[in-house]
Amino acid sequence: MTKWTKQILSALWLVLLLIAVPTKAQNNPYADDKLLHFGFSIGMDFLSYGVEEADSLLQLDRHGTVYHARTSNIGMGFSVGFIADLRLTRHLNFRLCPGMHFGERTLTYMNYNMLQEDIKGTNCTNNRPSVLSLPIDIPLYLKWSAEREVNYRPFVTVGGGVSFDLGRSKDKVILQKTMDYFVEVGIGCDMYFPWFKLAPELRYRLGFNNVLTPTADCEKEEWKLPAGDFFYTDALSRLTNQQISLVFNFE
Repeated sequence: MTKWTKQILSALWLVLLLIAVPTKAQNNPYADDKLLHFGFSIGMDFLSYGVEEADSLLQLDRHGTVYHARTSNIGMGFSVGFIADLRLTRHLNFRLCPGMHFGERTLTYMNYNMLQEDIKGTNCTNNRPSVLSLPIDIPLYLKWSAEREVNYRPFVTVGGGVSFDLGRSKDKVILQKTMDYFVEVGIGCDMYFPWFKLAPELRYRLGFNNVLTPTADCEKEEWKLPAGDFFYTDALSRLTNQQISLVFNFE
């Protein structure tokens, strides 16, 4: 079992323990009657890229070396955010949840030598460059909640927003664009305590923008790479952000 798998299972186990706490009295009975309330969130992020290779194989030199961008490994991160919640109806709320994320994504490249006929990947070598991710998000959500059962109230959220990545660095072999647009869906449960409401939520995010900066644009920005490292970008045609988050909302 990997390190990240253990952390995910530990977090899910904590959520199940919180949900399983027995209670009979209704805590904070008027928590959902406020027109406007605020809170904060902390979360764990599991980051990856949607990867599309270049249309043709990229041969780098006379020796016949060919590179493929194979996969995007899941990276770990965390987030902090602010919550502003506006009550629209008994079951529907409008939410503004700006936040900042800290994490890293890793791409896997396979190379082999065509002249040595390593077509099936035998004797391939791997390269795994990382890309720092420090986005500031400004998302808007609609939250639909079921009827409250004692101190529990399940909900779903849908929304989207814009993201500005401050982790863009010319020291990396992949230069990511700053702005991205995304949609997000989530499912969770409000749990009511005497003085506050805790809502664990599992979210899935899909970015729309191709965040890969092409080599031609990189050169305009005086992005300097060691000789031969442009293949990391040239082997790709498209990168899109993907993210799964386990968020704990305190309201």
